Amino acid sequence: MISITNLSYAFSTSPQMPVFSRLSMNVRRGEFISIVGASGCGKSTLFKIIAGLLRHTGGELKVHGMISDDPSSRLGQVAYMPQQDLLLPWRTVMDNCLLPWELKRKGSKAVAVKNIREMLDRFGLEGTERLYPQELSGGMRQRIAMLRTLAAGNELMLLDEPFGALDAITKRELHRWLLELWSSLKQTVLFITHDLEEALLLSDRIYLMSGGSGGVQEFSVDIPRPRHYRMNYEPKFIALRENLERRLHESIY
Repeated sequence: MISITNLSYAFSTSPQMPVFSRLSMNVRRGEFISIVGASGCGKSTLFKIIAGLLRHTGGELKVHGMISDDPSSRLGQVAYMPQQDLLLPWRTVMDNCLLPWELKRKGSKAVAVKNIREMLDRFGLEGTERLYPQELSGGMRQRIAMLRTLAAGNELMLLDEPFGALDAITKRELHRWLLELWSSLKQTVLFITHDLEEALLLSDRIYLMSGGSGGVQEFSVDIPRPRHYRMNYEPKFIALRENLERRLHESIY
């Protein structure tokens, strides 16, 4: 799905101080991959490059097996959900979710509306079509933003800390919901998080980013699926978390 080899990115004002360099990773179809690392190591920058919003300054990026040096060729090829939900406050839930259809105009609007209504029911959001974002809870807003991302119809999803601003109870409920959704839709997901327990609970593999010239380390999550939050208290999960935290600390310092 994605192949990255020795990728680098630097701001034009400081080319000698790259945000990251020598970054290599592979993402296979249907995987759930988390990316963790200290603030400022370039996680969100990497997502913007994959999504076609930035041009990398070195290395090779392949999406769907095709070398992709021109950012514009990647626009619209992946579904990207940034940290904020970015729901438009003057549009209803339905109108927000219709944005991907309005941009692509693929198929009829009636079919798009029907599909969104079905997804709203599946997401536990039936009856919210006519509501505005300010009338929704934080957890509901994040689910609407995720639905809008799915409505783009892309197999690859980039999720940048989608639950970072939520309270622990809401986050736990959305973990369960996202795992069920991912297992049924067979999407390929790249997921940024600072929460190590979240990364372990959701992921097949985890990449630890260091920033600068540190590249990445790969961390396999050998926990059977289906998973649930009670696993957080099991000895194997605790040992994995300690190992991941140690490796993350070593990659930073």
